Amino acid sequence: MTSTLWTVAADDQTNDPLTLNAEAPVPPEVTTPTVARDTLYERFRSRIVHNPALDRSVVSYQANKGAPFYGWFKYREGFSEGLVKYLLRTLHPQPGVLLDPFAGSGAALFAAGELGWRTTGIEVLPVGLHAMNARIAATRVESGAFHAAVEQLVGLDFIQFYDASQAFQHIAITRGAFPEDEEKRLIGYLRYCEMHVADEAVRKLLQYAAFCVLEDISYTRKDGQYLRWDARSGRSQGKRPFNKGRIVTFREAIGEKLRQMAGDLGRTPAQGTLFAPAEAPSSAGAPQLLEGSCLLLLPQMESDTVDTILTSPPYANRYDYTRTYALELLYLGCSDMQVKQLRQAMLSCTVENRDKRKQLHDYYVSLGRVHDFERVDEAFHGQAALHEALAILDAYRVQGKLNNDNVTRLVRNYFYEMCFVIYEFARTLKPGGMVAMVNDNVRYAGEEIPVDLILSDFAESSGLSVRHIWTLGRGKGNSSQQMGSHGRSELRKCVYVWEKE
Repeated sequence: MTSTLWTVAADDQTNDPLTLNAEAPVPPEVTTPTVARDTLYERFRSRIVHNPALDRSVVSYQANKGAPFYGWFKYREGFSEGLVKYLLRTLHPQPGVLLDPFAGSGAALFAAGELGWRTTGIEVLPVGLHAMNARIAATRVESGAFHAAVEQLVGLDFIQFYDASQAFQHIAITRGAFPEDEEKRLIGYLRYCEMHVADEAVRKLLQYAAFCVLEDISYTRKDGQYLRWDARSGRSQGKRPFNKGRIVTFREAIGEKLRQMAGDLGRTPAQGTLFAPAEAPSSAGAPQLLEGSCLLLLPQMESDTVDTILTSPPYANRYDYTRTYALELLYLGCSDMQVKQLRQAMLSCTVENRDKRKQLHDYYVSLGRVHDFERVDEAFHGQAALHEALAILDAYRVQGKLNNDNVTRLVRNYFYEMCFVIYEFARTLKPGGMVAMVNDNVRYAGEEIPVDLILSDFAESSGLSVRHIWTLGRGKGNSSQQMGSHGRSELRKCVYVWEKE
């Protein structure tokens, strides 16, 4: 894992002029709660347009279902390759340099590469990087060699290759995740691959197959913001114990996954697969992958070098990737401390994220860019609609209306960091360059946060012009918890299009 600037911070952030002061006292009443947001909406109203080419499946992973590679590992936090190709053909049909600073599993990078773009992805979560490296290996592997290696695995009981010295070093959140003998077979399989498979690309794909079935053979299921645990795991249960149903054995799971992968790798070019695409052959090559936080890596990139930024950042919705993908982080060797550091290094989107203002200040000073820091900091503090919403959330916190006291801090930190990210977008883009970004608005305690409008205002303060805020025909409903108290109402789910003049 890469080292980062962000460490596990102490709780005490008082008396420091470089913190965002998330716990500042606020008045219990807010007399004009929507004036600033209404004003911002009117400013952008003409650019908020329904785009009939977009729907919820194309701006999520759903449209990738059944496609080679995407069916191997369920990485739900991303968009479809179809969206990428639509946006590039519509907004910037001439190939150039594309950057995705929240690369995930690489949909933007690989789809753009098929169209002839040279691509760079930044990703802080090792899970996404592992998936992208496996995809690169899939483009290089010889399908016959892979099929032969799979045949060698038939009939083996991998528990005979188990070595206790190679066992997983479980972290707190994963302890007891697998039936004991199935975990031993998993470890034995990985050891067999390491010892007996000489071809590096084949070995990587065989190991990736095991990575892809971790959830299937475990007592867990990914469920929104966390892992849900089957009652058979022995973990304490809530009021409604969860039963996952039949838990498949490692032998069943790995056999099915390998058959799926072998079938995808064996398809012919006429079928237009990921590995032999129907698109015209591209000379763009594999994407450049950078591991780390884009808050650290974007400021190091040269100005005016990128033609298009196509991305989807984490949403301000309390979704904790380090918990959802805990099994995969365990597989990749992350310790408890490394997982905690990852949580802090990621863009602030959970109630546990700490204020990064001092770290960002010190970092920009170290780069000789203190003037840029001050400019971004001023843009953040001058965004009236955001601070109107933050004041309301702070009042709700005082009144006990929030389900977590740190929600206000989450929202504040999220927009503070995104303000820096967007400033760096504007700096790294070439004149005439485009940004296309997928994001959702959010709501807490019934109060809507217009993410699309606030981020678009940050874009304009950074020197970008807002061409479109494309909305889906049907927005995103509020959560089931909020529907009970506030009724069902839709939130805008959008694709923003910004341009550097």
